[in-house]
Amino acid sequence: MSNFFTKMYVKAREASRGQTMTEYALILSAVAVVVFVGYKTMGGDIDTLLTQIDNQL
Repeated sequence: MSNFFTKMYVKAREASRGQTMTEYALILSAVAVVVFVGYKTMGGDIDTLLTQIDNQL
């Protein structure tokens, strides 16, 4: 009976690790989408600013 509980405990711990990795992957994906949208929105402004700085140097 003890062996059964040990196996169930190990399976539960492995499942929680997999769940954590999935959560990190979802958060990383959300951050990537926000960065991409920000770049697309402000990309022209950033390019103009860098060109002005380059011309002044």
